[in-house]
Amino acid sequence: MTQDELKQAVARAAVDYIAPRLDSRSIVGVGTGSTANYFIDYLAEYQSDFDGAVASSEATAERLKSHGIPVYDLNAVGEIEFYVDGADETNERLELIKGGGGALTREKIVAAVAKTFICIADESKKVDILGDFPLPVEVIPMARSHVGREIVKLGGDPVYREGFTTDNGNIIIDIHNLDISRPIVMEEKLNNVVGIVTNGLFARRPADLLLLGTSDGVRTIERKGV
Repeated sequence: MTQDELKQAVARAAVDYIAPRLDSRSIVGVGTGSTANYFIDYLAEYQSDFDGAVASSEATAERLKSHGIPVYDLNAVGEIEFYVDGADETNERLELIKGGGGALTREKIVAAVAKTFICIADESKKVDILGDFPLPVEVIPMARSHVGREIVKLGGDPVYREGFTTDNGNIIIDIHNLDISRPIVMEEKLNNVVGIVTNGLFARRPADLLLLGTSDGVRTIERKGV
């Protein structure tokens, strides 16, 4: 199977998983990126079975609206039943690196609210130790140089993402060669750097369920203890 076919397979599997669990009051959180786009397209088949969605980016909101799915501001929503999104990397504990598309802050907020976080990814994203994929951090523009210096102190190589502005009006720094053998510890260290809005480590709030596209079909992996 091609990578696109694997993405389609896990997106379909996610819809098949949540559809029987939705009702007229359900709100679905939706991530950002190519795999999430496939999920939106399949979810549209069930738009009459749930109330609406919360989007993690402006691009996702537009795609949802194009299918006639109502999009709500998170502040107007009491709870989110499911949050479905892709990942740039995942380990066996379902701790993730996200933010390749630059929507990490809103993605992390929606994931924090959701009862169940479902990650959809192809097998190339499964790794033993996070960090081969550069770790994105969203940064207040005036703090760019300060944050870069602090990242170097943590052992990483900061690279400014040229020509990119987040939906929140901020910039992205991608951190290369960072030791992420202890994801929760590194997530907390980065959270303490003044000027970083958030970072792309989803370790304190990992995924609850991973639907992993493989050449042998979609594997369902539950986080231990869930």
